Amino acid sequence: MAQLVVALDVPNPDRAEQLVDALYDLDLVYKVGMEPLYGYGERIFSYLEARDVRHFIDAKVHDIPRTAAAAIKQLVRHGTHIVNVHALGGSAMMRAAADAARERAQELGMTPPHVFAVTVLTSMSAGDLSDVGLHGDALENAMRLARLARDSGCSGVVCSAHEAAGIKAAIGSDFLTLTPGIRPGGSAHGDQQRVMTPSQAVRAGSDYLVVGRPITEAADPVAAARAILDEMQKVTA
Repeated sequence: MAQLVVALDVPNPDRAEQLVDALYDLDLVYKVGMEPLYGYGERIFSYLEARDVRHFIDAKVHDIPRTAAAAIKQLVRHGTHIVNVHALGGSAMMRAAADAARERAQELGMTPPHVFAVTVLTSMSAGDLSDVGLHGDALENAMRLARLARDSGCSGVVCSAHEAAGIKAAIGSDFLTLTPGIRPGGSAHGDQQRVMTPSQAVRAGSDYLVVGRPITEAADPVAAARAILDEMQKVTA
């Protein structure tokens, strides 16, 4: 069953903790992106661990294999459920990250986290891909990188829900997809280019649906999250 991930992309740690407290009974996954990671990482990790909730460290690690592995080892100590790297870092880097996550978790007596590889950012258009020298459309690039990620030991990929069905069909249903760019009907797209509603994403095969502002900036975040969960569950009922 698909799971809802709430992006704690807020500048204030007090606000992030308030959101976790408010949403606690909904059994969600919480995304710690670059804003909280760099701004108040140790505090939010301590809080999430104390509350015993699952979290996804959206670090998008992208470096030489040795440095990427060292970074992943530091992140795994926080007991994360998911951590990610950039697929464009290449096979050796992804393999080093996946191995480091497993080895560090074993040292700590923890369940190894999923290591996901970012394929094509949901903010990128076809023109953006061309500008950075990537030939073909988003699906072609995401599929190629997903196969490389699978062969490199990753559990799944971060991709648009538009690419999820194709990736599942080509690689297998057990290869996980985490999809940002999820917007309930009527919500502003913001800086996202390739978006889907929660129900569309579930039908496309998304395993983890990431939603940020439609929940965190809602007048009633709990009601907003419940509405999205209800929409997701209707698809699988």
